[in-house]
Amino acid sequence: MTSRPAAGDQHLRDLARLRRVRDRIDREYAQPLDVEALARGVNMSAGHLSRQFRQAYGEPPYAYLMTRRIERAMALLRRGDLSVTEVCFAVGFSSLGTFSTRFTELVGMPPRTYRRQATRATAGMPPCVAKQVTRPIRNREARPAEPQLA
Repeated sequence: MTSRPAAGDQHLRDLARLRRVRDRIDREYAQPLDVEALARGVNMSAGHLSRQFRQAYGEPPYAYLMTRRIERAMALLRRGDLSVTEVCFAVGFSSLGTFSTRFTELVGMPPRTYRRQATRATAGMPPCVAKQVTRPIRNREARPAEPQLA
């Protein structure tokens, strides 16, 4: 008689697959990645992967990918030896307009402004500390509304 795997065992296997997806995004952020390809890599449907990933990590895989790309772009912009356009393509964006829009949404300022301000603000700071201090805050553009007093 064969016993069915316990729900807890299945949950652990699902978490391991989600970790593989997250690790792949972290490794291959500059490559063309889409949710369908990520899902195929772990034998899941794109919809199921998106739901499970959001439940496990608080955001869907595409948003996680965009955050990784913007974090890397921030580091390259702080370094200062590449143009904004070069940074855009180096982190996997194919459109400067999309890059600038996503960067501004996550960081709160355009890439050119960020480079000017961050270079001064992180001067002399070890790169590992600068990365932590300047990490983008997801959904900065959607801050909670102030309570309204009637």
